[in-house]
Amino acid sequence: MDDFQMNSNSITLLKLGGSLITEKAHPRTLRPDTLTRLADEIASVLREQPSMPLIIGHGAGSFAHVSANHHNTRQGVKTPAQWRGFAEVWWDASTLNRLVIEALINAGLPAISLPPSASVMAQDGQVINWDLGPLRAALSAGLLPVIYGDVIFDTRRGGTILSTEDLFGHLARQFQSRRMLLAGIEPGVWEDYPICSRVIPKITPDNLEDIAPALGGSDATDVTGGMESKVKQCLDLTQDIPELEIEIFSGDEPGTLMDVLLGAHKGTVILRK
Repeated sequence: MDDFQMNSNSITLLKLGGSLITEKAHPRTLRPDTLTRLADEIASVLREQPSMPLIIGHGAGSFAHVSANHHNTRQGVKTPAQWRGFAEVWWDASTLNRLVIEALINAGLPAISLPPSASVMAQDGQVINWDLGPLRAALSAGLLPVIYGDVIFDTRRGGTILSTEDLFGHLARQFQSRRMLLAGIEPGVWEDYPICSRVIPKITPDNLEDIAPALGGSDATDVTGGMESKVKQCLDLTQDIPELEIEIFSGDEPGTLMDVLLGAHKGTVILRK
């Protein structure tokens, strides 16, 4: 594994959801105070546990989801107009990424962006090749790697989009990770969506059928699927990695992200059984 000496299954994958760090219903609108607070909470945890191996990912929120939906980029890119749209989505995603990196740097973290569009190849919407050497090297050097949902060149579709969950799924399989934390605006998966008064504490294949009616889509534009898609994707991943624990929780309440990073359960946990 190159020079990567760390116990890779101890890596924590943390996503800062687009709904959390942007105003998802308003195009290209950041939630700057929230992003600053989240960066400070991550910094506080890493000061307390400096040896914690962490990879951060973030969603596209109101930056790239709007342009991606307009150009239908996820479904494929073939024509000159579609390739211009591909470039527009790339610009929106990278613009948000620069703002996330800025917040992490300002919090004192050695964050470095590793754009998936420059290192990932897909085939029909699935990762087929990802040079993880730079990511492993960054972790070994004590840096904080940051990835994000991005446009990707695809051998069948021409171009597509892979979400942070798509990318995290590949990383989790490569590293056999045990923790994936998905911080969004909601406190977990609602048991009674759209009433939203009770959060499901745990989801496994055994109770998926019972909760399926409650799994709604996203309230705002999201080209990579809503909660139903996310939950099923997470369950599939836990079948491949038996020890993986995935938690969907809200990062909107101050201190929650810190607590979850340090091991507390604050939302919906998705497990193999």
